[in-house]
Amino acid sequence: MVRTGLGAAGLGLVLHATPSAAQTSGTNSTSTAATLPPVTVEAPNQARPRAQSAQRASQSQRGRVASRRSSEGAQAGNTREAGDSSGNASSERSYVASGSSAGTKTNTPLLETPQSISVVTRKELNDRAVQTLTEAVGYQPGVRIDASGYDPRFDAISIRGFDITYNGVYLDGLRLVGAGLSVFKTEPYGADSITVVRGPSSALYGLGSPGGLIDLQSKLPTSQPFHEVQTLFGDRERAQGNFDFSGPIDPNGQFSYRLTGVVRDADVFVPGGKDNRTYVAPAVTWKPDQSTTLTILGAYQKSKTPGSMFTYSSGTGTATDIFTGSPSYNSLDQEQGRVGYLFEHAFNNAVTVRQKFRYVDVDAVTRYVGFLGAPVNNVVSRYTGYVHDTLQSAIMDNQVEAKLSTGPVQHTLLVGTDYTASKFNDKQGFGFGVSDLNLAAPAYVPESIPDPAISTSTRQRQTQSGVYIQDQARLDHWILTLSGRSDWVSTTGEDLFAVTRQTQSDQAYSGRAGLTYVFDSGVAPYVAYSTSFFPNLGVDPSGAFFKPTTGEQTEIGIKYQPPGTRSFVTAALFDLTQTGGLVTTGTGITVQRGEIQSRGFELQGLASLGGGFDVTASYTYLDMVTKQAGDSALIGKFPSGNPPHTATLWANYAMPLAGPFAGLSLGAGARYMSSNYGDDLNTFKNSSVTLVDAALKYDFGQAARELKGLSFQVNAKNLFNLHYTTCQVGYCYRGAPLTVIATLGYRW
Repeated sequence: MVRTGLGAAGLGLVLHATPSAAQTSGTNSTSTAATLPPVTVEAPNQARPRAQSAQRASQSQRGRVASRRSSEGAQAGNTREAGDSSGNASSERSYVASGSSAGTKTNTPLLETPQSISVVTRKELNDRAVQTLTEAVGYQPGVRIDASGYDPRFDAISIRGFDITYNGVYLDGLRLVGAGLSVFKTEPYGADSITVVRGPSSALYGLGSPGGLIDLQSKLPTSQPFHEVQTLFGDRERAQGNFDFSGPIDPNGQFSYRLTGVVRDADVFVPGGKDNRTYVAPAVTWKPDQSTTLTILGAYQKSKTPGSMFTYSSGTGTATDIFTGSPSYNSLDQEQGRVGYLFEHAFNNAVTVRQKFRYVDVDAVTRYVGFLGAPVNNVVSRYTGYVHDTLQSAIMDNQVEAKLSTGPVQHTLLVGTDYTASKFNDKQGFGFGVSDLNLAAPAYVPESIPDPAISTSTRQRQTQSGVYIQDQARLDHWILTLSGRSDWVSTTGEDLFAVTRQTQSDQAYSGRAGLTYVFDSGVAPYVAYSTSFFPNLGVDPSGAFFKPTTGEQTEIGIKYQPPGTRSFVTAALFDLTQTGGLVTTGTGITVQRGEIQSRGFELQGLASLGGGFDVTASYTYLDMVTKQAGDSALIGKFPSGNPPHTATLWANYAMPLAGPFAGLSLGAGARYMSSNYGDDLNTFKNSSVTLVDAALKYDFGQAARELKGLSFQVNAKNLFNLHYTTCQVGYCYRGAPLTVIATLGYRW
C-alpha cells in the first residue's frame, strides 16, 4: 500500500509518497540525497500518519602584490555590473571565472574566498547545450544529480550528500523558496553563469542546507547590442526556439534592455509525457551615472511535464519499462512569474549600498495515477491523485559595503539585513475511476478520468528576518574572513479541514571563519569553519517544539591560479555533520535525534588554453555515515544514493582557424559514478555507471564572410544509450536515456 509523509521544507511541506508510486522525499530522515516529492498521496482508506518535519592591502610590497591580484581577479571575474557587457563577454569566452559574489556577497576573487566554489560559465553552458539546471551542474565536484533518475519535473540536486532542492537554489543572490510541488523551475538559457557553493552558507544567507547552495546569475542588459536566435530539434519530437536580445535604448546609454525567451514542445519517454515550456524574461537597466545602477527584472514561465515519471519495480534494485501511470491523467501544469530589481549606488570608492528585491508567484496543478497494492495475477489496481499547490514569496536583501583601513590592515566590511515572507497553500484529493493495468501486456488506452474530490487542504505562512555582518581583513598576504548572522523565523500552519492551527518561532545564530594566504605564485591555501541551520515544524512526543536542524563543517583546501593564465585548480578536504535531523521510529513517531556525518575530498581543474582548447575535470570522494537515527539498524550505515567516488571530464576543442577544418569544434565528456547503496540498510548496491556526452559544432562564418554569426551544433547526452537503474531509499528509477539535440543559431 502507499504510505505518505508530510513535512516542512523551507517554507513548508515537503510532500512525499512511497513504494508503489516509487516517489520519496529528498528530505527523508535518514537519506539526504535528492529524491523528490513529486506527488503527494495518501492511499484510499488509510490512516494519515503524524505530520512530520523534513530536512537550508597592506603597506608592504608583498601586500601591494596581493592587492593587485585581488583587483585583477575582480576585473576578470564572472560577476559583472548591470549594463556592462564585459562580464557577459568574459563568461562567453572562457570556462574559467576568477570571481563571484556568491561566496561572500562581495565581488571577491575565487582565490581569496575561504570556501569551495565553482562557476559554470556561459561558454560551458553553450558548449554542452545545457537544458536543465541539473545538467548545468552535473560536471561539478561534490554534486549529485542522478539519485532519482531521469525526471524533467524538478531540479533534484544534492551537494556533499545533502539535498538542496528546496532550500539551496538562488537567483541573483536571493533564495527561490520551494514547498510541496510548488518548486520554482529555472531556465538555464536565462542565466549568464551558475555558481556552486559547497558547504554551509547560513552565515550570509540564513536558513539552508548544510550541503551548500547554487546561485544563478541572470542575463542582464548589456551596453553593446547583442542578438541571438536559435532553433533546436531533437529526438522525442523536440522542437524549440530560443531568443536573446540586448543593447542600449537611448543614444546616451542611460537605459539598456534585455529580452530572453524559450518556447519548447517536446515528449519524454513515458507514454503521453510532455516537456513543454514557454519562458520570457524582460529586463531594463537605468544607469544615470557611473555610480548608480537600477535593473528591473521580470519573468513568466508556463510549463507542462508528467505528473508521474515512474516505472514498475519488479524486484530489489530493478526498474522495468512498464509505466505505472496513465497517459490520460498524467500532468504537472505550472505557471510562475517573478518581478524584482537590483539596485546599487557607490557614494565613493569606499562605501557602496545595494538592495535586491523579488516577488514570486507559483501555481502548480498535478494529476497522476499510481499503483494501489501489489499485483494479483499480474494485474494491479490503480488510484488517481490530484494536487493543487500555490506559493507566493517576497524577499529583500539590503547591504552596505565599506572599504576601510585600521593601520596596516585593510578591511572590506559588509553589513546587511534581509527579509522573506512566504505563503503556501496545498489541496489534495485521491480517488479511483481508472482502469487496472495488466503488467504482462500493459495497454495505455485513452480514457476519461475525472479529478477526485479535495480531501485535504493546508495553508502555511512563514517569515524570516536576518541581520548579518562580514569582515574580509587583509594583512600582507593573509586574508581573514569572518561572517556572523542572526535569524528569526516564524511559521504558522493550518489544516483547513480539521480546523487546527500551529504556530512556531525559531531563532538561530550562524557563522563562518576562514583564513587564506595568497602566495605571489597564485597558490592560496585556506582553512575554514562554517555552520548552517534549518527550522523544523512540529512537536516531539513530549509536545515540545522541534529545534532547528543544524550543520557544521571544517574545511581545509588549496587553490591555484597561475598568474596570466586562464586556469584554476582547487582541492578541498571537508568534515561536515548535520545534527538534530528529524527521524521516524519504527512505530511512526517522529523524534529529533538524527545525525549524519559527511567527510570527503574534492578536486577540480579548469582551463581555457591557447589554441581553442577548454577543459573541466573533477573528482570527489565521499564518505557518509548515519550516526543517529530513529531506526537503530541504520546507525553506522552509508546513506543510500550517494556514490563514494565520482569523476567527471569534459573537453572542447576548436580547430585552428588557418587549417582545412576552420570553424569546426569537437567536444566530449564523461561522468563516472561508483557503485553505491540502494537502500539505507545497505542490503544491495547500484552498479557503477559511466555516462558519455559528445558535441559537434560548426561556425559557418569561417567558410564565408556573409555567413558570419551562423552556427550549427549537435549534442548527444548518454551517447551510448546506456540503460541503467538508480535506487535510493529502496526505490528504483530509470536513468536518462540517449538524448540528441541539434541547434541552428544566428548571432548579430
